[in-house]
Amino acid sequence: MAKLPHPCIVVDWPAVANERVPGATGDSFWRTVQLPGLRLRVVEYPPGYLADHWCERAHVLHMLGGALAIELADLPEQLFQTGQTCHLAAGHGHRVRTLGDQAAVVLIVD
Repeated sequence: MAKLPHPCIVVDWPAVANERVPGATGDSFWRTVQLPGLRLRVVEYPPGYLADHWCERAHVLHMLGGALAIELADLPEQLFQTGQTCHLAAGHGHRVRTLGDQAAVVLIVD
């Protein structure tokens, strides 16, 4: 991890611009803060959302609300719910889809 420009960075998420990112079904909404060598995002996935690609980047996710199925290219899918944290390793295809009738909100660090 690169050295950060300040020893303590507080993110005011409501002040971060919201970006619409299309999926295979539905659009996700990203609030992104890019730091040297580190990207922080709060992503909202609406009900019925399915990612439009298989990602192979490493991520750490913390579920703030709702539920997702994490589909893995070579393993059974994993259920990911409010209050849980997940590490997805680089080089292993994964994508997400929402479960239930509420949005899923996730803090993602990569």
